[in-house]
Amino acid sequence: KAGGGLGPWTTGLSYAASTSSAWVLLGFTGMVFTQGLVALWLVPGIFGGYMMTWLVMGPRLNAETRERGHITVVDFLVADAGRWARMIGVVAAALILFCFVFYIAAQFQAAGNALTEVFGMSATEAILLGAAVILIYCLLGGFLAASITDALQAGVMVLACIIVPIAAVSAAGGMGGVIEALQSTVPNSYLSLTGGAVGMAGIGAAMGLLGTGLGALGQPQLLNRIMAVRSQKERVRGAAITIGWGVLIYSGLVVLALSGRAMALETGGESLFFAAARAYLPAALAGIVIAAVLSAVMSTVDSLLLAAASAVSHDSGVKWRTHGQALLMGRLAMVGVAVIAVGLTLYAPKDIFTRVLFSWVALGAAFGPAILTRCLGWQVRGGAVLIAVIAGFAIAVGAYNIPGPGAEMIEKWGSWVVGFIILAVGRSKG
Repeated sequence: KAGGGLGPWTTGLSYAASTSSAWVLLGFTGMVFTQGLVALWLVPGIFGGYMMTWLVMGPRLNAETRERGHITVVDFLVADAGRWARMIGVVAAALILFCFVFYIAAQFQAAGNALTEVFGMSATEAILLGAAVILIYCLLGGFLAASITDALQAGVMVLACIIVPIAAVSAAGGMGGVIEALQSTVPNSYLSLTGGAVGMAGIGAAMGLLGTGLGALGQPQLLNRIMAVRSQKERVRGAAITIGWGVLIYSGLVVLALSGRAMALETGGESLFFAAARAYLPAALAGIVIAAVLSAVMSTVDSLLLAAASAVSHDSGVKWRTHGQALLMGRLAMVGVAVIAVGLTLYAPKDIFTRVLFSWVALGAAFGPAILTRCLGWQVRGGAVLIAVIAGFAIAVGAYNIPGPGAEMIEKWGSWVVGFIILAVGRSKG
């Protein structure tokens, strides 16, 4: 439930922990480790998403939630959609469930990796155990409980993102040693902000990563936090807390990735965090690192599963006979999404970063333009909102399955441009 009256620290840290999940600790770090400085274009995109959601969209989201009693971000999306509201809600619920399966599968993969590192169990056993623990944890709590635990987990994550990079850079002889080693061992493309690409190809590489930040504008599990903050003043404080937390996290992970590459640490990229902890930390501190990864997983999965439950019990437009029935169906949706995600993780494995990116971008393209324009005061006819949601999602998913930088530009930016055009055409004259 969005209208829960959260304080700035709980809101800011739970938002941060939910957005910077295992894909940041493992996926982003692995990307910098393997691809080099070109991966840094992702960072201003992510921080741009922070600023847009908290400071541009936040005032309207927060104020209208208090005035009209919105429970989810889909309530906000359909508030003035008239006879189209129910259809938009059904489509939105379906898209949320579809995308969250992929997002949660990536988190289960990360949990499996962490448990495998600690206990040496098989990947299947680790994924099943991790999924079971996380699902039980989510079924026992609600929105407020998830937000508070996410805030606590954010503290564990930032601690790990300070300890491990400091240990790694110290082992490499300081930042001077890291830079010197990189200059003498890596190809020139690694130290290029375009990954060695030139002209339009270089611009396309940068814009593709920058466009990832747009996804934040359409994530229900994040926007629900902003809707729930107690006041506009505390919303601004929450934004500052999220941004400050992000500075610590991303700075630490970039330093860790570059230090690991300079030291030629043997790792598959997305296991860099574990490899560095084992190599440079005492066993007790290495345990904290594993806890940080599991915290990142739980802080994201609980938010996703709660949003999935809300999609079925509230956003779908189904008139449940009783509150208890709605609650039961929401919990069954949690279990169903979790089971499908486990199957996807076990039988269709993919790297964490790619899987998260797919669902993140698709949801952002579906909901982002419609929510943003409504926050800016546009009055758009319900039919146009529905078409924009479907078109943005379809373009993002279609372009994702086509290789090449041109398709990536269409996926990240073209889907938004089409959405804005449809919304502009459907804008009410009054």
